[in-house]
Formats: sequence, structure tokens, C-alpha cells
Amino acid sequence: MIISALPELAETCDVTSWRPELLDAAQLPDLFANCQVTAVHDRIDDQLEELISAREPGRVRTPGEWAAAKAEVLGGRQQVDYGTWAFYPWIGRLVHVLPRDEFRFVRTDRNRNKITREEQTAMLGKRVAVVGLSVGNSAALTAAMEGVGGAFRLADFDRLGLSNLNRLRTGVHDLGVEKTVLCARQLFELDPYLDVEIWRAGLTGENLDGFLDGADLVVEECDTAWVKIAIREQARHRGIPVLMDTNDRGLLDVERFDLEPDRPLLHGRIGDVTANEVAGLDRAEMVALMVQMVDGTRISPALTQAMTEIGRTLSSWPQLASGTMLGGALVTDAARRVLLGKPLPSGRYYVDLETIVGGAT
Repeated sequence: MIISALPELAETCDVTSWRPELLDAAQLPDLFANCQVTAVHDRIDDQLEELISAREPGRVRTPGEWAAAKAEVLGGRQQVDYGTWAFYPWIGRLVHVLPRDEFRFVRTDRNRNKITREEQTAMLGKRVAVVGLSVGNSAALTAAMEGVGGAFRLADFDRLGLSNLNRLRTGVHDLGVEKTVLCARQLFELDPYLDVEIWRAGLTGENLDGFLDGADLVVEECDTAWVKIAIREQARHRGIPVLMDTNDRGLLDVERFDLEPDRPLLHGRIGDVTANEVAGLDRAEMVALMVQMVDGTRISPALTQAMTEIGRTLSSWPQLASGTMLGGALVTDAARRVLLGKPLPSGRYYVDLETIVGGAT
């Protein structure tokens, strides 16, 4: 019985939707009539208490004073009519959340005063473009968690495979899902009010301009040499800063094309090579160029050894979850500094845990 039902069940598995529906209470009857809502999560009363506490931290209230404070926030409305109901079609969940400004006020409250309210508001008005969604997934999620950007553009042509689960924060139920769809879902599950766009086929010469239009910052984490160079050429032309983490020795590249419009790409490590010139490289030539980009004399011994084995005993570049998560943290910290106009010069930075805590010299 179960085996015979598997094909039909597989057809109902949602691997394409990625944007939640934002509804008010009046729209809920139609939702229940036309959609499969599998769970309703309504913790709006708890969120109201957090909102009230965040506005007046440290104030002690009696039960009656709590009730009065909630009534003031509701302004005569019933709780069911307050805020937004976010329906996530890929998981069937309907979630009740505070209105956007109040939601973000509470969600980022514990950032203070490492990030001030004014800085948080400024960053939520920024658009971050992320290319390559392995390290890029970690970077996008960490940035969104911290409120570093309120709008995200995501580009990747790949789907989640089992071998990706050594470094991406997801589960086996997402195997086969496009990486752009996966990341967009994760962002919206964190904050349903985000502005997210996805480039499901990755970047090409035809769509690169549109991807960069209006972007305040680029996070480049892809494995394709043409994209690495082409996106920097366009970012430099437009004055958009570029960040890249290499997932080896905590290597972070910062290219401040917003401050240095004539800066050589990748700190001049590839000379005057253009995107058009690398478009036809074979695998060996691309690997050689990638090594040149990251400075083969300074990569870790493990990655140095792996370079000779890619395509022979290794299927691709080795990457670890710890390095990917560190990369997300490094990119987010750097992005925050750039978007807030704080000092961060162009250059190459290392946060090498093997040296810092591992005792290596």
C-alpha cells in the first residue's frame, strides 16, 4: 500500500515555492479553503510581551499593567487581527507575527548596542547580492540574522546534493532543491518581511547587469572563473564593493571598488586578464587560475595537496562546515562595516584558526 502510493506522494512534494504569502486575518478563511495548512503557529501574545519589554526594558509590571500595555499596542483590535499571518507553502505552516517594523525591532533587540537602532535601520535599507550558495548560503543567512541587509539577491545554478550536506545547514528532505530556492526559504523563515530575489540559472552575460542593478554590496562565492572576473569588472564599473571568503585559512578578500574605482581585480593577482579571456578555459586551466587568485604559496597544506588530486581521487575542492560557518561570520562582519561606512580597507585578511588556536606556525 505504502509503496504503491510513493509516486503520487512524490508529485505533491513542493520543491519550487520559496516566497511566503503575507496575509491579514480577513484572508485566512480563503487560505484554509484553498490550501493545505498543516500547522498554525500563533505566539503573538509572547511577541507582544517582548515588544513591550523591549520598549521599556527593566520595568516591572503587574498582570493588570501587562494587560493594559497589550491593549494599548493592539489599539482596540483583537489579537487575531494584529500583525501579519505568514503562510509558508513549502511546509504548510501558518505563522502569526508582529507587524514589520515591530517584528524587526524585537528580532534585532539583542544586537544592541553592538549595533545601534539607527545603524540597524540603515542596514535594513541595503541590498546584498550573493553569488554561489555554499559559503554564500552561510553568509546570506548570517547577514540576515544580524540585520545586515533587508534585501537579498541570490544566484546559483546548482541543486542541493548529498555531498553538500557536509557544510550547508539543511537536511535530507531538501535534497534536489535548487540552492537559490533553499536559501530564499531559509531567509524568509527567519524574516518573512525580507525582500528576496533569486537567479535560478546562475549568472550569464545576459543577466549580470540586472543582478547588480541597485546592489549595495556583492558577496562572491562561486567556483566559476568567468563569473568571478565578470562580476568584479561590473562591480568596479558601478562602484560596488565586493567581499569573498575562500573557505581556507579563514581567507577574506575585500575589494572597495566604491572607494577605489581603478583598483586592480583580485588585488592585481591575475594581472589584466578579462572575463572574456577566461570564458573558454578547461578544468586544469581554471584550477590554475583559481590557485593564482588565492595565492598558492599561502593556502593550507591540506588544500595544497588536494589541488593535485581534484579530478583524480577528489571530485572537487574540499570544504568544511567549520570553514563555511567561519566564512559566513567573516563576510557578515565585513559587510556590516562597509554598509555602515566604517573603516575597512581593501585587502586580504586571514583568520586562520590553525594558527590562532591550533598552535601551528
